[in-house]
Amino acid sequence: MTIDSTPRWYVVHTRPRAEARAVLNLDRQGFTCYLPRYVKRRRHARRVETVAAPLFPRYLFVALDLARQQWWSVRSTFGVADLVFNGEQPARIPSGVIQDLKAREDEHGFVGLPRRPQFAPGDQVRIVDGVFSACLGLFEGMADRERVAVLLDLLGRKVRVVMDEVMLAAV
Repeated sequence: MTIDSTPRWYVVHTRPRAEARAVLNLDRQGFTCYLPRYVKRRRHARRVETVAAPLFPRYLFVALDLARQQWWSVRSTFGVADLVFNGEQPARIPSGVIQDLKAREDEHGFVGLPRRPQFAPGDQVRIVDGVFSACLGLFEGMADRERVAVLLDLLGRKVRVVMDEVMLAAV
């Protein structure tokens, strides 16, 4: 079996929440890494925050030349759990995948994801935060790019309320 001597992209499995640490330590060793991230909205301590999150939690990509680099050192790098293997060789990413991911990045380096509601119109939802906390309602649809419309049964009639999607949970 001959080993290709051009750098190709491979998958690195990281320790939990250690993607950035693994990238830092792999960079220090001279490896080229790519950690695709996206902008995520999360609810924490009754506030909604926008944070950067890995597109593939616990995974990142590293460019390796299996014939010339001592790639086994990747496996013992702080933050790395292991390489993803296909038999006895690291599993290679098909050409074009990394370029496609990078082409979807915005000016800040975050991969753009299409905004899709997690609920279908008519689904029953529970409000988990805010003034209407613990109320049940019907998901009506997206009000704008960031917020959703919910129909609540208040005082015997349906009232349309607009709120952040992170304030809802499925029933």
